[in-house]
Amino acid sequence: MSDLSGRTTIVVGASRGVGRGIATAFAEAGAPVVAVSRTAVTFPEPSNGAGGIQAEVADAGEATVPASLLDRYEPQVVIVVAGAVPHMRPLQEQTWETFSVNWETDVRITFHWLREILLTPLRPGSRVIVVSSGAALGGSPLSGGYAGAKQTQRFITGYAQDEANRAGLDITFTTVLPKFSPTTGVGEPAVRAYAARSGRSVEEFLQSAGPLVSPESAGAALVELVQADAAAVAPAYVLNGAGLHKLP
Repeated sequence: MSDLSGRTTIVVGASRGVGRGIATAFAEAGAPVVAVSRTAVTFPEPSNGAGGIQAEVADAGEATVPASLLDRYEPQVVIVVAGAVPHMRPLQEQTWETFSVNWETDVRITFHWLREILLTPLRPGSRVIVVSSGAALGGSPLSGGYAGAKQTQRFITGYAQDEANRAGLDITFTTVLPKFSPTTGVGEPAVRAYAARSGRSVEEFLQSAGPLVSPESAGAALVELVQADAAAVAPAYVLNGAGLHKLP
């Protein structure tokens, strides 16, 4: 997939933050992009005139949406980024509703899309990337069930790869776990909450966090991942400001 021109790419959760950065990067790389979001958004034309972005307003968590969009666009790349912003409070200040919001949103979306990708199925050689979170590795005590939900996304993606292999589908599934991205709707409140918990300013906290992810760097990293030889792609990667790093 070194040449993305003509390779339709669906980005689920493309209206803001990392999802928007990914959609923009794939269009710049020449891919026709279908940007799925619950709200109508506009995207600039790629500066190099390569690919294009078509906005598709839909609720990615609805069970019928994946089948409809996969049938309509027949993509060769699907990237699932969509999810809820967690409620940033310690455990005792959560309710079950706030604690479980990422299970009911992020995990549900991943389940519906990966299930339908296997049932359709996508054409041989297709790539599927689920964007989880680095919180899945180290926990996230101020965001309720967020870390567990993000780890479950990784599990589901691995299950999908196993089923694709069993069926001989030649589809590559990968999970990407980004570290803090302080300019996004999820990252910004998390940075503020964890900085306050540690007794540091936001600036001090960010300085200690190492290379940071931005929507632009995330987009560039995922383009590079999709363009890589499928045989060399790992089941999961951590993403920070320095790029992708394979997980064992």
